[in-house]
Amino acid sequence: MPYIKLTTTAKVAPQTADAIKADFGKAIENFPGKSEQWLMVAIEDGIPMWMRGDNSADTAMVDVELLGAVNKNASSNMTAAVCEILEKNLGIAPDRVYVKYTGYSDWGWNGGNF
Repeated sequence: MPYIKLTTTAKVAPQTADAIKADFGKAIENFPGKSEQWLMVAIEDGIPMWMRGDNSADTAMVDVELLGAVNKNASSNMTAAVCEILEKNLGIAPDRVYVKYTGYSDWGWNGGNF
């Protein structure tokens, strides 16, 4: 039940969005028990953003939400993977990326909760 939302200044072509989704699907496996099978990905592109007061280069904010507690080692590995994915697919420098993690004790799906 992971969810990843990418918000970026960059314009994301459909084929690039597919590549990012696939890469996020592999990267989510940094968290024990998580896989692409349950992953939901949202991409918001072309959003005006400033990083440290500067909007001269593409920037990204990535929200990673999980059912359960967020493991520090896993999130550290995930941040490295996310930065690599965004640099490879969109040319966004790692120092222009924030990644935020949130864990939830309740998560609903299909009319019920896990």
